[in-house]
Amino acid sequence: MSADTVESVAVIGLGIMGHGIAQCFASAGLGVRCFDEAEAARSSLHDRVRANLQRFREAGLVEAEAIDPAVERIEVVGREEAAIEGATYVIEAVREDLETKRRLLGRIERRVSPQAILASNTSTFPMTQMAAGLTRPHLAINTHWFNPPHICPLVEVVPGERTAERTIERTIALHERIGKMAIRVNRELPGFLVNRIQIAFMREVLDLLERGVASAEDIDRAIRGSVGMRLAAVGPLKVWDFAGLDTASRVYEHLVADIRSDRSIPRMLEQLVAEGHYGFKTGKGLFEHDPAKSAEEMAQRDGNYLALYKLFHADGDARA
Repeated sequence: MSADTVESVAVIGLGIMGHGIAQCFASAGLGVRCFDEAEAARSSLHDRVRANLQRFREAGLVEAEAIDPAVERIEVVGREEAAIEGATYVIEAVREDLETKRRLLGRIERRVSPQAILASNTSTFPMTQMAAGLTRPHLAINTHWFNPPHICPLVEVVPGERTAERTIERTIALHERIGKMAIRVNRELPGFLVNRIQIAFMREVLDLLERGVASAEDIDRAIRGSVGMRLAAVGPLKVWDFAGLDTASRVYEHLVADIRSDRSIPRMLEQLVAEGHYGFKTGKGLFEHDPAKSAEEMAQRDGNYLALYKLFHADGDARA
């Protein structure tokens, strides 16, 4: 089985990530069969995907006549075994619980063809750990998508210790085929690649906020108008090459001793979580979110993301 022979994809778990993952495969012309234990997630899937694609149309990224065919390529079924029947590529996007994922992968392996690739969208667990009880661990691999998955180009492809090279190659080729920016992570570290960088970055951002160096609004504005713009254009390592490694090394040496480096959760973040203030989904977090304007706020976020996505699309860094 090569990437070009994958025509039947199964997506298990249709929450925040799963519905967008299904959309990407369907938009690329693949048949997608989906399942979620929650009836609400199943019944709303087509409407959510259609709404996403309408935003793509408004951004000039898809033609109106492509929306219905993409939605129609997604089949929602009421049983897990029906979703994976005949699938040559299965990806799970269920809740981040190790035992739940291990049991699910075990059930899938027993019911799919011996050549089917089993992928996980975990952002936490190494595939070596999740695949420990599988009889075909050489076909198990982690594909870590980023939220919102139907917009963010990147997918981290992270093999386990026993994942076959052929499985890695097929998986990267499949994701490139559907227009994703697939990168291979060579070492199975906790957090993989991007999340490790993101946590180190956020540790300093939250420390600056907690110390009152600037407001939450101004910190976001500052990053968007400087680092964010540059990173989106060329990436951190090339930013340094353009700046000059002699200058960058002096700045690094001067500041690194003063940057937060402890391993504890910032008190401010810990308190917000303890009080049930989780951010957008609860109406309050680092910012206040008006529930009456939640749809508008989400649409604005996605509109900004799509504007950036168009730049990647134009440069050939991401496709369709």
